[in-house]
Amino acid sequence: MKIQKTFLILAFVLAALTVMLGAFGAHGLKAKITPEQLKTYETGISYQFYHTFALIITAILMNKVESSMFTYAAFAFLFGIVCFSGSLYLLSTREVLGLTNWKWLGPITPIGGVAFIVGWILLAVGVMRG
Repeated sequence: MKIQKTFLILAFVLAALTVMLGAFGAHGLKAKITPEQLKTYETGISYQFYHTFALIITAILMNKVESSMFTYAAFAFLFGIVCFSGSLYLLSTREVLGLTNWKWLGPITPIGGVAFIVGWILLAVGVMRG
């Protein structure tokens, strides 16, 4: 299977997962976490959706423009989703999940943010070189 197709499939699965997580946050978590924690959770949802679309765009560009930068960008977006959004989900629900001792989650979020930035820069470089 071409890597572009793999990234598209992953993006579509991530999009469906984002909708499910968003619905769970709006309906299942609203009464269990504070408004501030819910806002943090929703930030994770937003950034996951933005970068799922970035992953779709990246996979489409892979078919149009010849550049290895797009593969690196796709991996950066995936890594960013896991680190940025994933850490926000866990940070906002750690009391509910019994993970209050997981203090190391906070520093993971900016690592994911840097991965998002790197992904966007790699897309620009890929277009410039292609």
